[in-house]
Amino acid sequence: MGITVTEAGRKGGLTVLSRRGQSFYSEIGKKGQTVMRRKYPDMAREWGKRGGRPKKVTLDEILGEKGK
Repeated sequence: MGITVTEAGRKGGLTVLSRRGQSFYSEIGKKGQTVMRRKYPDMAREWGKRGGRPKKVTLDEILGEKGK
């Protein structure tokens, strides 16, 4: 039947990791941060005023089990 999108992404990510190494991910992360800061120069300041970068909704929050 094939593999899921999640499995394909994981497989691709592990292949890139084995070929290029961990430093590759660090480099592309820095490049992305640089571009983001150029494109949205005040965004980090806004996040700081609001108490940090917005967090993604967790599965527990979606299901209403956050208090458990």
